[in-house]
Amino acid sequence: MEDNSSWVGGEVRHINDRVISVQVLVMMFLGINFLLILTFFKMSFYTIARYILFAVTLLSDSLILLISNTLYLLAYFNFTIQVWLCICISIVLILYSMVTPVTLTAMTLERYVAICMPLRHAELCSQRIHVNCILIIHGLSSLPCIAVFSSFFASASLSFYKQHKICSPQMYILHRWQGHIRSTVQQFYFLIMVIIIAFCYVKIMKVAKMASGDNEKLTWKGLRTVILHGFQLLLCLIQLWTPFIENYVFQINLSLFVNVRFFNYVLFYLTPKCLSPLIYGLRDDHFFHALKKYAFFDSYKTNILQGLVL
Repeated sequence: MEDNSSWVGGEVRHINDRVISVQVLVMMFLGINFLLILTFFKMSFYTIARYILFAVTLLSDSLILLISNTLYLLAYFNFTIQVWLCICISIVLILYSMVTPVTLTAMTLERYVAICMPLRHAELCSQRIHVNCILIIHGLSSLPCIAVFSSFFASASLSFYKQHKICSPQMYILHRWQGHIRSTVQQFYFLIMVIIIAFCYVKIMKVAKMASGDNEKLTWKGLRTVILHGFQLLLCLIQLWTPFIENYVFQINLSLFVNVRFFNYVLFYLTPKCLSPLIYGLRDDHFFHALKKYAFFDSYKTNILQGLVL
């Protein structure tokens, strides 16, 4: 009995440590995103087309982190909510889970236009066009969400909405065919995105081979950005398969299910969210200098003003 209780206690401490580590990572990523968003608005980057799309990914990733982390904690503490409330939360989560990869594809196209069609970049990537592009991104991203919930609303009884359940995306799959519809729609989207990114990569590669001097450096930097976008998209694509993997593992071993779910959340939910600040927040010289100026100079100025007041 003592050995068994000590094993259980060790498992509980191990799980608690993982939950705490997830919260630390989430808070760290949210803090970085918040600082980048403040820099975006404070330093007038909202007048530059590619930074507008960058801000969309930051806001989308931050919202996904907040909602998914809340659901992660609710599931960890076995806290149930009514299905109708879970639907409202999940609509936002599923929508913005698609907004991020669709925006990444739009950012890749922007880099393609900037490098392969520089004379038309100002015309095709103006601020006005990107505002319309944001609306198009949200419109395209809403289609998978509509497909998922249309099939759910057609199958669920009215009494089901009043039931209390642990909120998770799996609860909307009442029949196997609904899972097939969701998987088909999302994989079709990602197939189109992969084709677009591969097309841009090939075109930029051709320009990179012919470029020279400063243009060559700029082109190869754009090529690396496209590769990182492709890696992000790959992680987002694998993320689609995690619910199916978790369901399969859950039927085999509960302890293994907890480990797999933690691994999937960290690698396929948190990791892609930290790549956006890396790609455009830290690798972009213009934005990075503005970030340093805003983060350090403004804090220094605030301390000086506080000292004068005191």
